[in-house]
Amino acid sequence: MNSTETTGKGPRPMLFQPLTIRGVTLKNRTVLAPMVHYRAREGVCGTFHTVHLGKFALGGFGIVMTEAAAVEARGMITDMDLAIFNEAQANAFRPLVELIKEEGAVPAIQLAHGGRKSGMQSAMEGNAALTEADVRRGRKRWQPVGPTTTPISPEWPTPHQLSASEIADVVGAFAAAAKRAIRAGFEVIEIHGAHGYLLASFLSPVSNTRNDAYGGDIKGRMRFPLEVVEAVRAAIPDRTPLFFRVSSVDGTAEGWNMDDTVVLARELKARGVDILDCSSGGLMASATAAPVSRSPGFQVPFAARAKAEAGIGTMAVGLILEADQAEAILQEGKADLVAIGRQAQFNPNIVNHWAHDLGINPHFETWGQEYGWWLDKRVRSMQGFATPTGRLIRS
Repeated sequence: MNSTETTGKGPRPMLFQPLTIRGVTLKNRTVLAPMVHYRAREGVCGTFHTVHLGKFALGGFGIVMTEAAAVEARGMITDMDLAIFNEAQANAFRPLVELIKEEGAVPAIQLAHGGRKSGMQSAMEGNAALTEADVRRGRKRWQPVGPTTTPISPEWPTPHQLSASEIADVVGAFAAAAKRAIRAGFEVIEIHGAHGYLLASFLSPVSNTRNDAYGGDIKGRMRFPLEVVEAVRAAIPDRTPLFFRVSSVDGTAEGWNMDDTVVLARELKARGVDILDCSSGGLMASATAAPVSRSPGFQVPFAARAKAEAGIGTMAVGLILEADQAEAILQEGKADLVAIGRQAQFNPNIVNHWAHDLGINPHFETWGQEYGWWLDKRVRSMQGFATPTGRLIRS
């Protein structure tokens, strides 16, 4: 992993310096975090996702990452999510991928398996197990799988316990999905190992109480996720960066903790993972972040510790709201990339705006010619009676 510092009138902000990871060069250090929207049908990427994700490429992001895409049918988190377990689904991503590349961003996909949470409610429905009322309304329910037959709670369905041979099948499904993603044109692959989904449920001692090779101590509990990483790394070109999203802490005293994450990070790095995407929580409840106090950058310390102690590249995420905040994370060596989620929903042009905030976009250079030329002209035409943001100046 290497970077290039560009100079003009002064040092270019680190957030907007290019970064090369393996054979892929990012124009800046920003990543659109994967965010589910429940707008797919049969797992297919359609017009909504092309428009929705395309606008973030237009907005200046370095990497635009899809929401979780299921690697097999029973691994869909809801029946309204993206998937990539067949060729039709893979081919449907092509227009989106082409658009992202045309706008100078790097297309990335997150590969996932819902595990015990498969076939659940959407966030807007309650983010819990499907009810009979949900099923009557047309929501689909199916048999989830997990490390044991223990459900998330009594209200959730009893999962099927995966056998060793079935685990091997899922490993193969991740590898096959990764190959499809590469053929569709994606340039970065992320494996979802967080938020209580299948791989996370094997990592945590709370949900994984197996007594075979895939359970017990941390070595056994890491075995399945590491086998997935090895299979995916072998399935994709050496030039393709590989990310892994982890719940750095479960948020319970007896659960997965930051010491465990450092151990995992070292093993992931040894197997060719380039970036550890540091989230938290989600194991036993609907939330996808640990029950810790929310504050700006509340998950950044997870990325900082993994980077410092495991020597792996990291991505910070979680209430990163302003340009100066993002720049400080990078300058202080706490992470290599900054992921922005819901704040980008609020402002799809956030990265271009951050370039203005950091003083490198005086003539809207990062906006692309179709936008920048006109916006710069607009500012000049408003001088004396309005600010660059269009707010009237009143005496």
